[in-house]
Amino acid sequence: MLNAQSAPLDLSSCDKEPIRTPGSIQPHGFLLTLSPQLAVLQASANLSRWLGVDAGAVSERPLAEVIGEAAASRLAPSLDGARLGNRPFYLGTITTGNGNHFDVLAHAWDSVIIVEFEAVERDAPAGFRELYPLLGDFLLNVNEAASVETLAALAAHHVRMVTGYGRVMVYHFDRDGHGHVMAESKEDDYDSYMGQRFPASDVPSQARDLYTLQHIRLIHNANYVPAAIVPPLNPVTGKPNDLSFAALRSVSPVHLQYMRNMGTLASMSVSLVVKGKLWGLISCHNAEPAPLEFEKRTACEQLGQVLSLCIESREDAAELQFRLEVRRMMVAMLGNLTKGADIIDNMRVVFPELLRFARAGGVAIVADERVLTYGDTPDEQAITGIVAWLEQQGHGDEVFHTDALSVHYRGGAALTRNASGLLAMPISRVHKHYLLWFRPELVHTIEWAGNPREKDAAPEAPTQLSPRTSFAAWREEIHGISLPWHVAEIELTGEFRSALLGIALERAEQMAELAEELGRANKELEAFSYSVSHDLRAPLRHIVGFSDLLLESSGSEDGKLRQRFLTNIKESARLAGKLVDDLLSFSQMGRAALRPVEVDMSHLVDSCIDKMAMDLQGRHIEWDIAPLPRVVADPTFLHLAVSNLLSNAVKFTSQRDPAVIRVWAEQDASDTVFHVADNGAGFNMDYVHKLFGVFQRLHRMEDFQGTGIGLANVRRIVERHGGRAWAESTQGQGATFSFSIPRKLALP
Repeated sequence: MLNAQSAPLDLSSCDKEPIRTPGSIQPHGFLLTLSPQLAVLQASANLSRWLGVDAGAVSERPLAEVIGEAAASRLAPSLDGARLGNRPFYLGTITTGNGNHFDVLAHAWDSVIIVEFEAVERDAPAGFRELYPLLGDFLLNVNEAASVETLAALAAHHVRMVTGYGRVMVYHFDRDGHGHVMAESKEDDYDSYMGQRFPASDVPSQARDLYTLQHIRLIHNANYVPAAIVPPLNPVTGKPNDLSFAALRSVSPVHLQYMRNMGTLASMSVSLVVKGKLWGLISCHNAEPAPLEFEKRTACEQLGQVLSLCIESREDAAELQFRLEVRRMMVAMLGNLTKGADIIDNMRVVFPELLRFARAGGVAIVADERVLTYGDTPDEQAITGIVAWLEQQGHGDEVFHTDALSVHYRGGAALTRNASGLLAMPISRVHKHYLLWFRPELVHTIEWAGNPREKDAAPEAPTQLSPRTSFAAWREEIHGISLPWHVAEIELTGEFRSALLGIALERAEQMAELAEELGRANKELEAFSYSVSHDLRAPLRHIVGFSDLLLESSGSEDGKLRQRFLTNIKESARLAGKLVDDLLSFSQMGRAALRPVEVDMSHLVDSCIDKMAMDLQGRHIEWDIAPLPRVVADPTFLHLAVSNLLSNAVKFTSQRDPAVIRVWAEQDASDTVFHVADNGAGFNMDYVHKLFGVFQRLHRMEDFQGTGIGLANVRRIVERHGGRAWAESTQGQGATFSFSIPRKLALP
């Protein structure tokens, strides 16, 4: 029996111990490793105790010669390495040749078949009678448990009833690896650890990894003397056996000393694995050695798996609810941030929502040298110092978060009252623009199960450390820490940043479009100035000139001369009026709101032709109008555009007899395209880029009169609908003018 003081234990290498390859097992059973042919390769050194056979003498012997013919025959059909998994599988209960009874577990791992024999009193197989009542009663009460803590308390009670252990705890590992006891069921004479914390060092990282793989671990007696495996090296691999999944695997001497220091001689741990990660443990303690049958362990392991699923379900529901609430606030804020031109100024309006979004005490916006604050925040100088530090540390392109600013930022120690926690979101990739949330210090007390910083030196070896000996409640007051940032808050802050950058990009695109529109407007104004100075001035000169001639000839009796003067004055005034009307119409195109309805294009074209009938008298025009589809558009604007195109076709075919004007349409998945073609004068395609500009003409006014605004109106009307206008021509052979109307344009 190992004495608690018999050997010093070095804790400095605790996390490096070969816990998966200890080279020995717990002695309440024995272990054999077998070849695929069921020849014994290795045996635990306590084989003589259980079977009366020396472990060193069984190598290469058939299994039947070691455990007895009857027992081997019963096990042989199940000992197929290809069918066995890496988790111990219950093969049944056997009686060996010397009359002892064993529950047999087997798994294939590390290139051998590992068979474990646990001694039992009964000769019948395990009945698993504990499994169904335990799980059944637990499942009946699951729906009534509103919280994870309630579920954990329910599980602790059920496990204690099955195992008979004196104390069962359920504890959860926090983000730092410390275990927090959240539920406990115990006998009256056992110490309570409810609400206390165990330091992360109590369960080293490699032990956590193993708990994640193997969900149950049992120690019958912390004073056991381990039984070595003979020979010590796996004959197949040439290395110590990997016993990660073995139920009898021996545990660290450090842990055994830890148990004895705690007054615990028997323990069982059931892993709570949530989404592939070790969430916590069901930890069972007993003051005296306590064997636990396989069926009871199985019942507890199954309950642990059910509890893990319940925890996952509860946490997922809570996480979803939290995310939905935070996202709802984010969407509301983004809606307000799109109303004004300056996003930074807009944020003033949503300061209260920004606080609630991050559950913060204060919020600040930094835009270069400007600092806007709301709530309880550090002063402006401190905030600019934090931003300068963030820039220096390279956090200008990512969300930064901490609940202990003083740990990272030297100046943070003076800001703990209202800025122990910081969530910093850069708004711009170019400018020093930040959105900062501050959380105040949350002074709180942690009750540890013993001083986590205790380092007692063993008397025999002062340079070595032994497991801590005290588990009395030890309180520690925590300063300089805020409420931790929830992972959803951090992720949604990243989404919020992307959305803000999207808004900023959209604003930049709008400004670019506005600049382009202003540039186009400037060109139109230049053309307008030219038109006023040339096109409008010319008919006015005619009016003045012919009026003077009319006055000079007032005494003349030549009536035909005066009639010609009056006719010229009238025509010039008409042209000037037409120019002014077209200018007003073009101006209105950019201001009037669209009122889209379903338009019958065949009827619209017929209406345009009817209105031109008075001006077409004496002309020989052949109209070829194909059936046209309906579109969704503003009928008044569309009527003006089609009228301009048909008038153009009539005007530029004035020297053709007959004039041929065709109208047809084409449709694809996205657009309806209309074409108006004529056999008129056409134009030089080298100047097609000028065609739809204001006051742009490709022919002399003397040949074809017009103000040069009609096609500009067509383009503006079509673009207001989201379409485009274009033209193709062969000079002297006619032209085709086309425009598209999107099919997705919806009715209001």
